[in-house]
Amino acid sequence: MYNDIFSIGPVTVHGYGLMIAIGVMVAILVADKRSMKRGVNGDYVYTLTLLTVVLGFMCAKVLFIITYLEDFLASPLAFIRGSGFVVFGGIIGGVATIWGYCKYKKLNFVDVFDIVVPSVALAQGFGRIGCLLAGCCYGRETESPIGIVFTHSDFAPNNVRLMPTQIMMSIGDFIIAAVLFWISNRVEKKIMKEKGLEQRPFGCGGQIGLCYLILYSIGRFGVEFFRNDYRGSVGILSTSQFIAVLVALVCAVIYYFGFIRKKKVAEVEDNGNV
Repeated sequence: MYNDIFSIGPVTVHGYGLMIAIGVMVAILVADKRSMKRGVNGDYVYTLTLLTVVLGFMCAKVLFIITYLEDFLASPLAFIRGSGFVVFGGIIGGVATIWGYCKYKKLNFVDVFDIVVPSVALAQGFGRIGCLLAGCCYGRETESPIGIVFTHSDFAPNNVRLMPTQIMMSIGDFIIAAVLFWISNRVEKKIMKEKGLEQRPFGCGGQIGLCYLILYSIGRFGVEFFRNDYRGSVGILSTSQFIAVLVALVCAVIYYFGFIRKKKVAEVEDNGNV
C-alpha cells in the first residue's frame, strides 16, 4: 500500500485524501438522488451533505488530536497535515452540523438525518480505504492468512503481518449503508401504504439515523479489539469503545420506546377497539 498515488510537478495526490474526496462526492450524489425521489429541494441536501462530511472529518481530526494531545503539542503541524481521525468525533460533529443546519433552515432534524445518514456511511467506507493506503488505524500482529503487511507506511509497523482492520471497517461501513437502504425502503413503503401516499415520505421519523448509530457502534466496538494503534482509553476500554457503548445504549433505548414499544401499545389499543 502506497499513500502517494502519483505526482504532477510539485503536487502529489495522496491515497488518503483521494479516497476521502471520492467518498464525499459519492455521498453527495446519493443523498441528492434520495432527496429528489422524495420531492425535496436537492440544494438543501446537497449543501447539508457536503457540510456534514467536511465538518465531520474536521471534528474527527480534533478528537484524534485530543487523544494524542502530548504528541500534538510536540509537533502540531505533523498532526494537522497527516492522517489520523477518530470517527466518533466525526459522527458527533456530523450530527451537530445537521442539527444546526436544520434549525437554521427550519427543517425537521430527524427526517433530514434519515435522508443523509446512509450517505455518511458510504463516505466512511471510502475513507477507510484511504486508511488502508496510508497505513493508519492498523491492527494487531497476527499469523492469520488474512493478515496484511505494510512496507512503506509512515504509521503502521512495516514488514509485520497485521490484522486488516482498515478493510474490516470499510466493508462494515458499506454493509451498514446497504442495510440502511434496505430498512429505509421497507419503512417508507409501510408509511406510504398506511397513509395512502404516492410518493416516498421525507424521512422515517428518525429510525434510519438511530439504526446507523446502533450498527456503527456495535461494529466499531468489535473491531477495536483487533486494532493496535493507541487512541486513548477509559478504564479497560478504548476511547472509541467507551463512546460506542454509550451511543449504542442511548440509541437502543430511544428506538425501543420511540418505535417498538409505541407500536406495541398502538396494536393493543387497536385490538381493544375492535
